[in-house]
Amino acid sequence: MRDAVKIPFVTIAIVISTVVLIVFLQQFKSKNTDTAEDIIRLDGLHVATLDASMEDVPSFANYANVIEKKRAFFAYLQPEIQRQNEIVTKERQMVLALQGMFLQHEKLNKHQQKVFKKLIAKYQFSGDEELSLEQTIEMLIRRVDSIPEALILVQAANESGWGASRFAQQGYNFFGLWCFKKGCGFVPKQRDDDAKHEVAKFTDLSHAVMTYMRNINRHYAYKDLRMIRENLRQDGKPVTAVALASGLLSYSERGQEYIDELRSMLRVNRKHMVISI
Repeated sequence: MRDAVKIPFVTIAIVISTVVLIVFLQQFKSKNTDTAEDIIRLDGLHVATLDASMEDVPSFANYANVIEKKRAFFAYLQPEIQRQNEIVTKERQMVLALQGMFLQHEKLNKHQQKVFKKLIAKYQFSGDEELSLEQTIEMLIRRVDSIPEALILVQAANESGWGASRFAQQGYNFFGLWCFKKGCGFVPKQRDDDAKHEVAKFTDLSHAVMTYMRNINRHYAYKDLRMIRENLRQDGKPVTAVALASGLLSYSERGQEYIDELRSMLRVNRKHMVISI
């Protein structure tokens, strides 16, 4: 009977370690390589709601200390702004994945088609002309993108008087947004006799912030802002609140004065924010 071949213990250990490493790398690769099917999903658009966004608006006018009021105002709005930006970021990932599929001439399955139609419905402003498939993708890439938190915060502060306006207190409208259906909001006290607009009233803070961001991202009045943002992306530069403020010329009748005021607010209130501008 022949003697059994003796394999050194060290050799066995090396073989086992190599096998374990290979298995680990394969698992790691599979977990971190998302396919279009993994990304383009309707359930991927959901981000858990925030209970605080459904509560009554704090009485910011009761703050005697201005610094404390500013910090409380930013702290109240910021979580919902972050949540809405997270939703938009997920949507953008889906748009880019859809673009990749179209470039590869891949057909969309029924779930991907639903996502595509949902994004078009949300971001294609009603005034847009009929677009080709290529133009639609280009439109979505330009529109489906996040907005700097600091810009949203100072606009909210400017438009609502740091949350003290009745529109903010009673209808979560921190952004001076209008609506045009009778009974959709508050009738402004200084509205012209022939005017029909109202100041929109929202069900909660989530509804208000979502509407504001969608408005910025799709309305023709803010095309300049979206072009500035797209150019910064293409040049590999940071998308900042200061840079995008230039695209808000149409947000207020005050035009450039309004932009200068927002930039001044960004500069003065930077120390009260926990984010970069």
